[in-house]
Amino acid sequence: MRAVPLDQDAFGRPFAFDPSRAMHGDPSDSAPAGAQVVQERPRSMPQKVLDLPSPTALPSDDATAKRWQDANKEWWESNPMRYDWREEIGHEPGTRAYFEEIDRRFFAAARQYLPETWRPFDALIDFASLRTRDVLEIGVGHGSHAGLIAPYCKSFTGIDLTERAARMTGRRFEVMGLHGRVLQMDAEQMSFPDGSFDSIWSWGVIHHSSNTRRVLEEMTRVLRPGGTATVMVYHRSPWRFLVEDGLLKGVLRGDLFRLGSLVSVNQAATDGAIARFYTEREWVELVQDLFVVERIRIVGQKTEALPLPAGRFKTFATEHVPSRLTRAFTNDLRMGSFLVADMRRR
Repeated sequence: MRAVPLDQDAFGRPFAFDPSRAMHGDPSDSAPAGAQVVQERPRSMPQKVLDLPSPTALPSDDATAKRWQDANKEWWESNPMRYDWREEIGHEPGTRAYFEEIDRRFFAAARQYLPETWRPFDALIDFASLRTRDVLEIGVGHGSHAGLIAPYCKSFTGIDLTERAARMTGRRFEVMGLHGRVLQMDAEQMSFPDGSFDSIWSWGVIHHSSNTRRVLEEMTRVLRPGGTATVMVYHRSPWRFLVEDGLLKGVLRGDLFRLGSLVSVNQAATDGAIARFYTEREWVELVQDLFVVERIRIVGQKTEALPLPAGRFKTFATEHVPSRLTRAFTNDLRMGSFLVADMRRR
C-alpha cells in the first residue's frame, strides 16, 4: 500500500483534499454571519490509500484489507462529516443548535440536486412505509439522516465505524428526544443476528469501507427475506473521472505526473482514506447475486456542474445559476457523482 500525507499536492505544495469533492454535502455553505465560532477538535491530515489498481478494486488479502480499514477509520475519526470545511459550525458541539446547523448546511446542499416535497430526501425515502419497519442505517456520521428516519420507523438502529460518529449521533438522539440505538460497529463484521432488519439505509458510506463486497454480504445476512436497501455510492461518470480528474487535476494541475495514474489522482482529490467509484453496470454486477436492483438514480451536487476554483466567483455562480439547470447536467444526463440504488434482498 502506498499512502501519502495530505499536506502536499503533486508538486509538494501545501494541499488537502478538495473540499468541493467532499461528496456528502456542499462545503460552500457556511455558518450564519456573526455566529460565535466554537472549535471542536482540529482536523488532522491522516494518510490516504493511493495505489488502487482500479476505481473499484477490493483488497487482495486480509493484511491489505486490515491496513485499508485502519486507514479508513483513522480518516473518519479525524475528519467527521460536520460540513465545516470552510467555516466552523459556530455552536457548542453536542448541543441542539450544533446539530441543527449541521443539518441546515447538509440539507440546503441536498435540495439543489434532490428537491423535496415536504421533508428532506422524501424523493428517496418512503417515510409512510417505515412505520412497520425495523431500520438499520450504516454510517450515521453526525446523525442527519438518523434524525430524519428515526421518528417514522418501528425501530431505528444506526452503526458507524468510528467512536466519534456513534457518540455524537447518540448525543443527537438525547438532545432531540429521538428513540433508537446507535452503536460503534464495523459494517463488514456486524454482530446482529440473521434477519434482524426490514430496511437498510446508507448514504455515501460503503464505498469507503475496506471491502465493499463484504459489507453487501453482511447486509443480506441481517436483512429479512424481501428486505430492502437504499444505498448511495460514488458514481464514475466521464465528466468526473476524465474531465475533472484527468484533464483539470491530472494534466493542468500536474497531479498525474507525480501520482502516476488517473485512479491515484481520483483518490487524492476525494474524501476518505479510500473511495470506490462505480459505473451503473459495475454496481449491478457487484450485487446481482445478493440483491435485485430495482432502480438506479444518478444525482450530483450543484458544484459538480460548475468546475471553478473555490472563491467568490464560484460562490456567485452557485448562488445564481438555477439549480434546475445544473440538475439537467448531473441528474438528467447522469453525470453526477452519486449513484443511488434501490435494492431488494434475494
